[in-house]
Amino acid sequence: MSKTIIRGGLVITATEETRADVLVDGEQVAAIAAPAIAEQWVSNADTVIDASGHYVIPGGVDGHTHMQMPFGGTFASDTFETGTRAAAWGGTTTIVDFAIQPVGGSPREGLDAWHAKADGQCAIDYGFHMILSDVGEEALKEMDTLVAEGITSFKMFMAYPGVFYSDDGRILRAMQQAADNGALTMMHAENGIAIDVLVQQALAAGRTDPRFHGQVRHPLLEAEATHRAIQLSRVAGAPLYVVHVSAAEAVAEITRARDNGLNVFGETCPQYLFLTVDDLARPEFEGAKYVCSTPLRPAEHQADLWRALRTNDLSVVSTDHCPFCFKDQKELGRGDFSKIPNGIPGVENRIDLLHQAVVEGRINRRRWIELACATPARMFGLQPRKGTIAPGADADIVIYDPSAQHVLSAETHHMNVDYNAYEGKQITGRVRTVLSRGEVVVDDGTYTGRAGRGRFLARDTCQYLI
Repeated sequence: MSKTIIRGGLVITATEETRADVLVDGEQVAAIAAPAIAEQWVSNADTVIDASGHYVIPGGVDGHTHMQMPFGGTFASDTFETGTRAAAWGGTTTIVDFAIQPVGGSPREGLDAWHAKADGQCAIDYGFHMILSDVGEEALKEMDTLVAEGITSFKMFMAYPGVFYSDDGRILRAMQQAADNGALTMMHAENGIAIDVLVQQALAAGRTDPRFHGQVRHPLLEAEATHRAIQLSRVAGAPLYVVHVSAAEAVAEITRARDNGLNVFGETCPQYLFLTVDDLARPEFEGAKYVCSTPLRPAEHQADLWRALRTNDLSVVSTDHCPFCFKDQKELGRGDFSKIPNGIPGVENRIDLLHQAVVEGRINRRRWIELACATPARMFGLQPRKGTIAPGADADIVIYDPSAQHVLSAETHHMNVDYNAYEGKQITGRVRTVLSRGEVVVDDGTYTGRAGRGRFLARDTCQYLI
């Protein structure tokens, strides 16, 4: 078991900022101590990492990714190998991806398929949520079994009729099951039935460009579905986690529920904080790069999202990383925006973008770590292993240079996609060194990790309930 000391940095967690040295023993954090005390460790250390002038932060936890996801007749362009490698480059050391129950099949069948995709491929540790796309008696029974195996969160869709859609009755039954077995219900909250009407009307009127994707997925249809999901969760007595919240009206529904003391939680994503509906309207079909669901919103929604992140009415920033290349994949929707594969790449950029928010004064440093590391770890049953730097935690640690400047670009990113959604954006702050369970996997522009070193994480139930 090798011993590593990280010296001279500012250790930042969700609760503290302290000048301290960190001792790593094998795969875990052994101790955090003042530099004078840590001096006695140096002679016994195998490796000493100088973090002077840098932040020492927990590895990021991205609780919402879609590697190799089938959608719209194609697959997300990042595999578990390429996607987790890109995550490591960006300072994320844990992902929770989504296994999909096939319609007509069982959750177990879907989970086995996703284990087969990920096994031996991941550079960092990973877990799974389960997407329920066909709720019946057998699926409800299997929920209990999967919770016992560490699959403790189940996602359903109020959108995408004919693909993933569940009606209110199926949603209620799954929520009731979750109330009994301790699982967390995750919801894609958009009124898909109404959206399909607006899609068909738009196409019939010749409105086929990418910008109309945002217009038919109206903010009020996100708010209505969010309200409905909250009421169903109240009837079931189950906690609710609303994914990729984008609209101010949906934020208001979540805020109202939380003010009433309900276990309702909201997640947003960098694309809603840094991009707008104007990107969907870019000329020459460039707007297709920015098609995702929920869609990008007008800029005025961003103030409500940032306010909710500060008040904890939105508790997590994940990426919903679901990349499709512009060439040959996004282009499937030329002449019909409804055929553009939905998704934006971002697993490599999240930590940097949120640090840029620190630089701009939107959030403070501890909140940065809370949103990107600590809360997703607690929300998805991964603490005390992940999301913090503390004795006994996994040594997932990032040495972060807060003053380094760089520009986000497809030419330099490591995601397996031919564009960057934030192309040309100037960023202050950059990952220098990444440790995953005590092993350096990225260091000063060099990748030293490998496929297969990431481990599957059987998760506990949600540790964030009121």
